[in-house]
Amino acid sequence: MRYLIRNGKIVSGCSVQKADILTEGEKIVKIGENLKAEDAAVIEAAGKLIFPGFIDGHTHFDLEVAGTVTADNFETGTRAAVLGGTTLVIDFASQDKGGHTLSEGLRKWHEKADGRCSCDYSFHMSVVEWNETVEKEIPLMIREGITSFKTYMTYPAMMVNDGDMYKILKCLREYGCFSGVHCENAGVIDALIEEAKKAGKTGPENHPLVRPDYLEAEAVHRLLTIAGAAEAPAMIVHLTNARSLEEVRMARRRGQVVYAETCPQYLFLEDSVYRRPGFEGAIYVCAPPIRKKEDQVVLWEALASGEIQTVATDHCTFTLEQKALGKEDFTRIPGGVPGVQTRAALIYSGGVREGRITLQDMCRLLSENAAKLYGVFPQKGIIQEGSDADLVIFDPEKESVITAAGLAHNTDNTPYEGMRIHGGVDSVFLRGNPVVQGAHLVQEKQGKYIYRGKNQLLK
Repeated sequence: MRYLIRNGKIVSGCSVQKADILTEGEKIVKIGENLKAEDAAVIEAAGKLIFPGFIDGHTHFDLEVAGTVTADNFETGTRAAVLGGTTLVIDFASQDKGGHTLSEGLRKWHEKADGRCSCDYSFHMSVVEWNETVEKEIPLMIREGITSFKTYMTYPAMMVNDGDMYKILKCLREYGCFSGVHCENAGVIDALIEEAKKAGKTGPENHPLVRPDYLEAEAVHRLLTIAGAAEAPAMIVHLTNARSLEEVRMARRRGQVVYAETCPQYLFLEDSVYRRPGFEGAIYVCAPPIRKKEDQVVLWEALASGEIQTVATDHCTFTLEQKALGKEDFTRIPGGVPGVQTRAALIYSGGVREGRITLQDMCRLLSENAAKLYGVFPQKGIIQEGSDADLVIFDPEKESVITAAGLAHNTDNTPYEGMRIHGGVDSVFLRGNPVVQGAHLVQEKQGKYIYRGKNQLLK
């Protein structure tokens, strides 16, 4: 099938230009002004922006957490994602501790995802145990299209010690790969939790108090010291605050290659949400926690300057009933918030329209940089002839109010409840296939697994 999208403004990481786009099959075949194609279905995009399909490099679907399983699986999560303009998600397959292999983790995640996704998908691989057997699996993971990995400095079921972190980073460097790292100081957090419980502090308002910004920053510093010793690149996932960003800046001044990601919850919410009446603060429990207004300002400035390369969501959903598992003990509240459907509209409304970033910045942060970092550029992340026809027709004048009831994710809450936004997704093409029209999902389960190459960002 051929489609001619006319009179829209095409957004790239370096320009905004009015042009037509002709697609055929899965690819973009021609871009130019006043294109003609008599056999093509015509889509009128006057007054609309056209972005390359957005990429979310940080989702958690069908994941066991805190004695329960996320409310969104790959079927429900990718429906919400594509309605929000995301045409590729990269979730986290995970090895299990106790002598399990990376291959077992990859097989498990393919069983969760294959045949169920409404957008394209790929995986990072979480390494939670390191030994010679696991080390030998890295080339196999690369052949399976996995070129980015994940390591944790917190959570007993996931974390690796500093010695193994060094070995992992050094090994990945030798294969031209890198790890994204969850940075928090687990030991001191555990001590603060113990103190809080002894004092009878059990509510969600204590969550940010036992995971303060300086314990994230300390872990970032320690990680980057280890990465420096290994002469390896590293990525800080869900960076939340000014102290942690300063650690990244110092490492870069030393000549280290460091990538950074942040998430909408750290750009739009303040830590006062944890003090909302009753148990409402549980909705916002995630790790690292939501920070202060002054951290938001610093993060927006870093997005505009290019110091933070991507905005992902860390989408990890739980119903209010699931959150209530921690009613008597805030440490048992499953951590995570939804975000795949609202990310682009929030970034446009609160970022572009408010003058914090440009349209070109938005394209880089949501599409182009992620495509390069995760090895799918120029197949994805750009609108050019020969690239996948992953296209988001975005209405800059659409106005709406975010409500959990109005979203497609499989949970009954959103941290952005009642937030007014200006701008939203109108239509989405996934590899040339119209899957969203008029903000409605018209085709499901069209996604396929994407084999990824090596990092191309900042080389």
